Amino acid sequence: MDPKWSEDLPIYRQLRDRVVAMILEGVLTDGDALPSVRNVAAEYRLNPLTVLKGYQELVDEGLVEKKRGRGMFVNDGARKQLLKDERQRFLDKEWPDVVATIQRLGLDAGSLLDQITMSADEGDTND
Repeated sequence: MDPKWSEDLPIYRQLRDRVVAMILEGVLTDGDALPSVRNVAAEYRLNPLTVLKGYQELVDEGLVEKKRGRGMFVNDGARKQLLKDERQRFLDKEWPDVVATIQRLGLDAGSLLDQITMSADEGDTND
């Protein structure tokens, strides 16, 4: 996790978002344990209650489960649920702005698809 915190969002929310990103990127998978509240608090010099609040949001969303005396673990299907939710959020919140920008710049679908293909090809050669 990145130790830099933004002033724009509460730290507990940023912590929650970082764990979500780790699940989406496959760093944390179904059944994996989250780093302990104490370890995260010590490593990033946070109040343990702040870490716990961020983790509790993940529990409340059904992405993580608490196992008494053992810690918190990624629920089965968490990544699949997150992908579904994030895709819908993108389509509802971000896509209208992207479409407006595309129209404002006079771009067409063909040139955009060509750009996507070129970007994907460049990514393949860098691996």
